[in-house]
Amino acid sequence: MNSRRKVLPLLAVLVAFSLSAGCAENPGAAAIAGGGKNTVEASEMYVTVTGNKLKITPAHNSSVEALVAILKTDDITYTADDYGDFEKVGNIGHSLPRNEESITTQAGDVILYQGNSICLYYGTNSWNFTRIGKIEGYSADELCSLLGAGKGEVKVTLSLQ
Repeated sequence: MNSRRKVLPLLAVLVAFSLSAGCAENPGAAAIAGGGKNTVEASEMYVTVTGNKLKITPAHNSSVEALVAILKTDDITYTADDYGDFEKVGNIGHSLPRNEESITTQAGDVILYQGNSICLYYGTNSWNFTRIGKIEGYSADELCSLLGAGKGEVKVTLSLQ
């Protein structure tokens, strides 16, 4: 019984050491062990369109994780155009994993369409989409103005800063 009491603390120290060594080699493991500080939950994303920089509250899925990984290396700039009087949509030049679900969009929704296009919604639409995030704090009318709704092509930049 006495030897068991001596082995348990030693085993606990070895396990703790092994976990910390693994975290140093794997940033993802460090984020998990450290309470998720480097996960998508802690990320801030921004969209700049028509000179307006808007904060996106990101969704929590593998599509957003892949997008954030790309944005950590460089911003994504693409051209978006009006579609259906409810969104600006454009191909981002990258293919992201799809996590589609039936969604009725609202103004401010940021949606991945077909794995390679980002839609910025200023109106409503229902379809199977992947949610990327939400631009919050603006009315539908304000978003129409900020996104240049109905005014044709715009340059859009996605960034983490």
